[in-house]
Amino acid sequence: MTRHYIKGDLTVIWKSELCEHCTNCWKGLPEVFSPGKKPWINLDGADAERIIAQVKKCPSGSLSYVITDNKDRF
Repeated sequence: MTRHYIKGDLTVIWKSELCEHCTNCWKGLPEVFSPGKKPWINLDGADAERIIAQVKKCPSGSLSYVITDNKDRF
């Protein structure tokens, strides 16, 4: 299952089937990643730079991100 978590221009993508449950995400940024809550990803917990840095540390590739340029939207 793939889930998208969106805040402004940032979308964090979680592919549960790839997740190795290594705990890097929630130990590194518990303000955003909290497996005991639903939804377990709360993008309001940190700024985009910190979230992106933590997502990049995901060893399995189950977490990724996309930045959307909203300047061209009407």
